[in-house]
Amino acid sequence: MVTQRQGAAVRRTSSVWSNKRGGRGCRGASGFTLIELLIVIALITILATMGIVQYRNSIQSTRESVLRTDLFRMRDAIDQYYADKAKYPASLDALVTDGYMRKIPEDPISKSADTWQTVPAEPDPSNPSTDPGVYNVKSGAEGTALDGSSYSDW
Repeated sequence: MVTQRQGAAVRRTSSVWSNKRGGRGCRGASGFTLIELLIVIALITILATMGIVQYRNSIQSTRESVLRTDLFRMRDAIDQYYADKAKYPASLDALVTDGYMRKIPEDPISKSADTWQTVPAEPDPSNPSTDPGVYNVKSGAEGTALDGSSYSDW
């Protein structure tokens, strides 16, 4: 009896091996065709490309938000300086030295704190010899935002 069972087991294993080899007993081949693999690769490529574009746009949008916030804070500090001292600061560094800002922020688009463009105030008609000071600040970055406006117009 033992030998018959061993023989049956040998026959079963041999039929399994013949099916995996692609013998005549194989009814359905498992695996993917080349067309299926190409379609899957194309879909993954399209999805990855869309993800990269969204990622880059989100980074640009974040930089623009930081730029708007920095401009708002510097303009607010200029207004506070004017309200306290009845004159505009001579430069952006005066805001730092007088304690209205901790430091001049870095422009997130140009990645430099030296590119800020200052708009001078109109001279005081009662005292024309004094320096007019900084009335407004704008970004010195070149280019356009995601909404189509120029950074220098903000």
